[in-house]
Amino acid sequence: MILLDACKAKKPKPVAAAPVETEAMTPAPAPKPAPAPAQKPTPAPVPEKPNYNFANIQFEFNSGILKTESYPRLDKAAAEMKKDPTVKFVLNGHASAEGTDAHNMALSVERANSVKTYLVNSGVSGDNLIVKGYGDKKPIADNNTEPGRARNRRVEIKKQ
Repeated sequence: MILLDACKAKKPKPVAAAPVETEAMTPAPAPKPAPAPAQKPTPAPVPEKPNYNFANIQFEFNSGILKTESYPRLDKAAAEMKKDPTVKFVLNGHASAEGTDAHNMALSVERANSVKTYLVNSGVSGDNLIVKGYGDKKPIADNNTEPGRARNRRVEIKKQ
């Protein structure tokens, strides 16, 4: 029979003693930060005053369709109108002297409505926009020349 020392008694390993804290070893508490100097409250930013001096919106001959060059003017007008949603505006439609009075009146109203649709689609309240048509009764240029007639095909945006 063979006996093996399978279970030897294990010797205990020495355990390191935990460090003992003394007053000399305790770190001093961190100093409290000095209070921040009192700051004056910053005034609320003054809202920018709207600029209601809008350029006229131009149209082609016998048309209520906006010219592409009018889009930036209308975008600027919409941005200014949205600064104070309580202000109302009148959209004055005009036509040149070609055609009958009835046709020019209908065309001037169509042009003013075209501008109103654009502004409403840009976020301006339709309740703040009043449409008026003047036909060819209030020209700003000579209706005897083509450049003058082109200037008269317009919509004016005026603060009410």
